[in-house]
Amino acid sequence: MAEAEVEVEAGGKRRRLEPGTEAQEPQSPQLQPQAPAPAQAAPTPGNGLKRAAGGEEGGGGGGGKSPKRKVVLLLVYSGKGYHGMQRNVGSAQFKTIEDELVSALVGAGCIPENHGNDMRKMSFQRSARTDKGVSAAGQIVSLKLWLIDNLVEKVNENLPPSIKILGMRRVTGRFNSKNTCDARTYFYMLPTFALGHKDEGDGPETFRLSAGALGRVNKLLGCYKGTHNFHNFTSGKGPRDPSAKRYIMEMFCEAPFVCQGVEFAVLKVKGQSFMMHQIRKMIGLLIAMVRGYAPEAILEQSWGEEKVDVPKAPGLGLVLDTVHFEKYNQRFGNDGVHQALEWTDVEPQRAAFKEDHIYPTIVTTEREEQSMANWLNTLPIHDFTATASGIQLTDNHSKKMNDEVDGGSEAGESD
Repeated sequence: MAEAEVEVEAGGKRRRLEPGTEAQEPQSPQLQPQAPAPAQAAPTPGNGLKRAAGGEEGGGGGGGKSPKRKVVLLLVYSGKGYHGMQRNVGSAQFKTIEDELVSALVGAGCIPENHGNDMRKMSFQRSARTDKGVSAAGQIVSLKLWLIDNLVEKVNENLPPSIKILGMRRVTGRFNSKNTCDARTYFYMLPTFALGHKDEGDGPETFRLSAGALGRVNKLLGCYKGTHNFHNFTSGKGPRDPSAKRYIMEMFCEAPFVCQGVEFAVLKVKGQSFMMHQIRKMIGLLIAMVRGYAPEAILEQSWGEEKVDVPKAPGLGLVLDTVHFEKYNQRFGNDGVHQALEWTDVEPQRAAFKEDHIYPTIVTTEREEQSMANWLNTLPIHDFTATASGIQLTDNHSKKMNDEVDGGSEAGESD
């Protein structure tokens, strides 16, 4: 990466060094001073596209060099048809959101082509991972780019309609979108018949969630708030693993609405961070309780050391809604150099993307594939009273059933 020009004292006068030039000792008074180097021409906007063929530096007019800058991109996307957010270099079989993004960045001339094969070269980091088929209405990625003219527009020209950059923000050089993120908000959109009792006979198009049933749902969701041991809501973590404890700030269900003849509802959850499949299992256990398969006491039991069989809801309705950077904004958002990481100025575009790409995909796919209805048929195989020794068979069997419903993805849904 190019370093900033440096001024050094030489014979009582200041002179400017080009990047990579070492400062020399001041000349003795009896020596004639060197003639100043001719000024180099500033890079022209048209040279931006030429930079992709080079290395760390961008090619500028007259041989000038242009350093990359640390920025964040405000990103939205529909996850249908993609094998999650995170790129798997060398695995062309499973296309991801980051595959499309890196290709667009190279095509726009923001990064050299060789950075696409090693994303560490551009200090790339995402705020949260998303699982196969999971969408995002408020993702942020941090990376180092050449700040070409009309950067956002040029990148979007190289992206498919289901992925869009809504804005760019300058950030501090050490900013890391994963580690600096204070909290993440997800929402889960599902047909409300999933929240009805198993003995109710209404079909998907005739079911309507009553006010009393909605109240019970929100009461149960409120139990998730606070710090709990979620070792039963992920895989590979034991009950005494400190990292299994997660802090949930809020979780609630909004008022239902009808779309294409089917009633849907949106569940929202905000937490500091989430483990693999944690949100889907939180919702899966909620559904098991309201449908009458599991007692409400299962919640407290699941946070203890005992192994509990927790079902995992389909991935279709899960959406990363917002990533939060309150502490960063307080420290750097108004320093006159950097910008606050907020979505206020692009909120209309964000809402339009949800309406055009995210909500219709969830509704249409649910109606065509009936992923929730098929998953509900697997709930009876779960034994919510099983002992720890009897859980493994149930886990393996339910995993096989879940794989058949959601494609067998085991990628982490978030960081």
